[in-house]
Amino acid sequence: MIRTVLIALLVVAIAGTGYWGYSEHQKKNAILIQAENNYQRAFHDLNFNVDALHDKIGETLAMNSRRQLSPTLSQVWRLTSEAHNNVGQLPLSLLPFNKTEDFLTKMGDFSYRVSLRDLEKKPLSDKEYSTLKSLYVNSSEIQNELRKTEALASKKNLRWMDVEMALANNKQPDDNTIIDGFKTVDKSSEGYSQTDFGPEVTNIHNAKKRNVSKLKGENISREDAKKLAIKFFQLKKNVRISVKETGKGSEYKAYSLTMYNPETKATTYMDVTKKGGYPLWVLQDRKVAAQKISLNEAQKQAVSFLNLHMKSKMEVVSANQYDNIGVFTFVNVQDGVRIYPDSVSVKVALDNGDIMGYQGTDFLTSHHERTIPPAKVSEKQARTKLNPKFKMMEKHMAIIKNDVQQEIYCYEFLGVLGDETYVIYVSAENGDEEQVKKLKEGEPDYSSM
Repeated sequence: MIRTVLIALLVVAIAGTGYWGYSEHQKKNAILIQAENNYQRAFHDLNFNVDALHDKIGETLAMNSRRQLSPTLSQVWRLTSEAHNNVGQLPLSLLPFNKTEDFLTKMGDFSYRVSLRDLEKKPLSDKEYSTLKSLYVNSSEIQNELRKTEALASKKNLRWMDVEMALANNKQPDDNTIIDGFKTVDKSSEGYSQTDFGPEVTNIHNAKKRNVSKLKGENISREDAKKLAIKFFQLKKNVRISVKETGKGSEYKAYSLTMYNPETKATTYMDVTKKGGYPLWVLQDRKVAAQKISLNEAQKQAVSFLNLHMKSKMEVVSANQYDNIGVFTFVNVQDGVRIYPDSVSVKVALDNGDIMGYQGTDFLTSHHERTIPPAKVSEKQARTKLNPKFKMMEKHMAIIKNDVQQEIYCYEFLGVLGDETYVIYVSAENGDEEQVKKLKEGEPDYSSM
């Protein structure tokens, strides 16, 4: 009898284990299928947008009506942005694809700049027309290579997940069609480097690149990076730290550190610049428990953290809560003016006040002492540019970057229109409305706290 019961229990246990294993296998397969479908969709969307991009550039060459040219160039800019987004959704981070992304960026900047101006008063120059012709040829080459890759991948029923896993493990997949195809696409983008986009676009492109070459200090060693991390986090000796250099093609030379604390079971990741040893970003990976401190208390923790590590005067401009983590954005303040390009963000755990994350790359790559000009437009004049129904609550002076990466000295007006809260930037140089930003629901302004 006992033996029969034990056998029955064993059968039930094996069946339960089998069902659990089958269920987990099904869940894993469902996740893999979803990821594969997302990759396939992004790839097909990329092909569609590059096809449309090539056609739109061709239309600009055939147009004689300047009234039609501007909106068509705006569509070119939109399509380059969408193609960029498609590339970002593919597992290509370990695959050199920077020439093609460069091509899309410069094409977008060129079309955007030309579409903004009054083409009736200042039509396309011969040089700009020549640039459009070059873009048309280059986009055709990229289009053809992508089509070939898509056709071969479909014929051989290739999976993007195999490409992702092969790249992540530094292995060659069973079939190199997709990888070889994208390498060919990137090689065909080399032709754009001979295209003259003009000084304006070149300056915009350079401004978008993050540059830490102006940082002060000597190059640090791996051991120096470890010591810096220990001091930065006030770590104990039992914390395990590994250091490696950032790979080729990175925007800047840096050390990537991984720190494991056996007491808290938390792993913290950090990048510091090789030159001068400046922290670029920090991220702690641990499960955050139930909230025990308020967002206001968390903000005080973030302020204390910045006071400890930064010499510049920083002011909080936004505070948000995501689950049990508070996220705070700070900007540099010079002579009472908020310098938005010089921004940092800090994440604070709301269970115990730990600093969970820090992003200081924007600050490091753009910070410098600025000469702030006197305002040519008075506050009273600037306020006349606002919507009459806009109810202003706060006013600040600020420097922001516009769509073409130019720094603009502005009046910053915070207020409400209906049930929504907005920040409106009006140029202190000419009174133009530069930007309008709608604040998210539950995103109050904390600048006065």
